[in-house]
Amino acid sequence: MLAWLLVAGVNGFVQKAIAIPTDIKSTQESEFSSQNGLRPTALTEVKSDTIPPSPSSLLPADPMAQVTSVSQLKDVQPTDWAFGALQSLVERYGCIAGYPDSNYRGNRALTRYEFAAGVNACLDRINELIITGTSDLVTREDLAVLQKLQSEFPAELATLKGRVDSLEPRTAEIEANQFSTTTKLSGLLIVGIQGRTKNRGDVNPRDGQRDTDDAGTNINVMSLAQLYLTSQITPRSYLFTGLLDGNGKSTPRFTNSVSRNDVLLGYEFPTDNLIVSDLNFHWLVTDKLAVMVGTEGVSMTTAFRGPNRVESAATGPLSYFTQRNPILDIGYGHGGIAIDWQFAKRASLQAIYTSYKPGNPSKGSGLFDGNTTTGVQLLVTPTDTLDLSLYYVNNYSSDGCLLTFIGDECLTAVNATTGKSAPLQTNAVGATVTWQISPRINAGAWGGYTKSYIPGQSGNVETTNYMVFLNFPDLFAKGNLGGIYIGQPPKITSSNLPVGNNVPDFINTGLGRAGGQPGTTTQIEAFYRFQLSDNISITPGIIQIFEPGNTPNNDSVTIGILRSTFTF
Repeated sequence: MLAWLLVAGVNGFVQKAIAIPTDIKSTQESEFSSQNGLRPTALTEVKSDTIPPSPSSLLPADPMAQVTSVSQLKDVQPTDWAFGALQSLVERYGCIAGYPDSNYRGNRALTRYEFAAGVNACLDRINELIITGTSDLVTREDLAVLQKLQSEFPAELATLKGRVDSLEPRTAEIEANQFSTTTKLSGLLIVGIQGRTKNRGDVNPRDGQRDTDDAGTNINVMSLAQLYLTSQITPRSYLFTGLLDGNGKSTPRFTNSVSRNDVLLGYEFPTDNLIVSDLNFHWLVTDKLAVMVGTEGVSMTTAFRGPNRVESAATGPLSYFTQRNPILDIGYGHGGIAIDWQFAKRASLQAIYTSYKPGNPSKGSGLFDGNTTTGVQLLVTPTDTLDLSLYYVNNYSSDGCLLTFIGDECLTAVNATTGKSAPLQTNAVGATVTWQISPRINAGAWGGYTKSYIPGQSGNVETTNYMVFLNFPDLFAKGNLGGIYIGQPPKITSSNLPVGNNVPDFINTGLGRAGGQPGTTTQIEAFYRFQLSDNISITPGIIQIFEPGNTPNNDSVTIGILRSTFTF
């Protein structure tokens, strides 16, 4: 009987005893997984091909004491086939422990080494029971089985003891040379070489003639570096600081002769100085509720969990558009507050309020002035292979630009008299779905819709966007990644704003007609990431853009890219 109980129940104990040294997660793998776009933030992006983490496993928790009741294990149900075995091991022998989040995780594979560790733990417990005179809990048959098990695994037990002994000096060396006892240092460096084919375009006034000059292929080299400091404040809270530097300002902006927003890359950042990209505080209020508040780095891309598990400007798709639905880029928030609530085992809710410039209200900015954004996302994982997110965003823009930096983002024209564009109130909705068809094929799609109006005036402007994609994890070699993305950046489909504010009409003739863009931009992107080591990858890729600027007569443009990434 005891042997069968051990086979069924020892798994969770040895996970706690053995797996911790190789399974420790960075504290940056937080409740707000950073989905890297223009502003890479945390190394979660580098490891974002894992299932989005739940708040209960985000921050270090106090270790569990010895389990005294099977009811303490949250993921063990009375209907489980091994429930009786676990209950007996816990209540009769007391040699089972769980993870710090009160989960048992009994459905993973068990190695002979792990089994040997569990047997040894229960043997020690049985010896204690015998010594203390609790012989009524141990039968002669149990002792015979234990003796047989002990003789069956002498080599494994000896090997395990040697491994544990070797861990002690290694642990001491790590402690002696660590960066800080409370702060973890990490970072990344991206260097990209990119060039494009020539293309001419039909610009203002849009009359069907290609009237722009194109100087050449615009080959350049861009770099982006970021350091992260994660400072543990309490066992359930930490301060996250990001420092960013690049050459995106002095380097001629990588664009085409028609629309810069159509070729924006994920690692472009317009700065030549070291700046603070993140300054926010994370607090795990309860096991199911987390809060983030800060003056930098509080945006939907950092607060909302991303269903596309390879989303990353460092190691995933290349362009900014292919990172995520542009709806989730609206407002480009800096300071604010966000929450993440895991209200069910397979469902969570994220919400955010953020400001583009949480500065001086007298200058048209501030936490409640200027460009502000409120958003909410429902993320559901009905099965282990399917992720679905639904989101709603409300944004106020003082100049009519949504700050997505993709496609049609400025939705009101510049007034010829004032030299300014009218403000907009925007409501946006979208959805993203990903499906793991097999371990090596993932499919996904998203769609987005915005409807905006000038406060106090009639009329509105609408945009749509979509994307379909395939990801191929471990393509040709373990750790490598291939991807194909096809989509339409945000496009004005209709606009009947007051005369002088309609963007398509302003570009076309300026006669005050309502309507949408005459053409449709389509982007096709393919890339393949070579994972040279755990910390170094090289990603060649190609992007083809048809009808840039949503203009039928514009030449298409082909972009070649070679991105190198180093993380630590």
